[in-house]
Amino acid sequence: MIDLNGRRAIVTGAGQGIGAGIAIALARAGADVVVHHRGSDASATVAAIESIGRRALAVRADLTDPPQADRLVAEAAAVLGGIDILVNNAGHLVGRSPVAAMGDDHWRAVQEVNVSSAFSVSRAAVPWLEASDAGRIVMMSSLAAENGGGAGAVAYATSKAAVIGLTRGLAKELAPSGITVNAVAPGFIEGTAFHDTFTPDAARAGIIAGIPLGRAGTVDDVAGAVAYLVSDLAGFVTGQVIDVNGGVHFS
Repeated sequence: MIDLNGRRAIVTGAGQGIGAGIAIALARAGADVVVHHRGSDASATVAAIESIGRRALAVRADLTDPPQADRLVAEAAAVLGGIDILVNNAGHLVGRSPVAAMGDDHWRAVQEVNVSSAFSVSRAAVPWLEASDAGRIVMMSSLAAENGGGAGAVAYATSKAAVIGLTRGLAKELAPSGITVNAVAPGFIEGTAFHDTFTPDAARAGIIAGIPLGRAGTVDDVAGAVAYLVSDLAGFVTGQVIDVNGGVHFS
């Protein structure tokens, strides 16, 4: 059983979907959680955590702006009394665009929301994680990082591949401080705003048909992998990417 009793966590992009599922799963395992959100309403996530009997605080911030990332971490540390766990879940496809038609603004926006935000929050959190006796960072990559993504997703696939590089670089740098850094790479996860917005209904059956386990993934599938990585069970696991995709072959 995963025991996170007394651990203090930040989960970014936790107002809904996968982030909310992760935040609630960590609370069920005993953690107090700062729930970051940008545009979504985080009240339901906070209420769910408090109903479990754990502390929760919602903090709104645009993590593509480094000072706001610094503020998120400072507020979390002040409320929780420190930070043991950081889950960099915030991210976005932004939109689909073929390369020939892609503007510089689109390219930069995708990199900033998926890579730069994770870098900024991690940088701010490192001193707090170094002070913990169980510092953990989990990044959110994607199957797209390994198979190139769907149509019009070159910028997104690139950004999620960069997240893997960030994960492995940080894992090496922070290992002497006892901090582990890993990533989770989800495949097709049903019931999220991401796929509700960017995956047409007509494409869903074909995608699911290509999953060896014969079903779409769920938010709980991803949350379970994250909960393992931030627990003592994964104390000797760092620099790794856990694929949560039902057995999809990358090629």
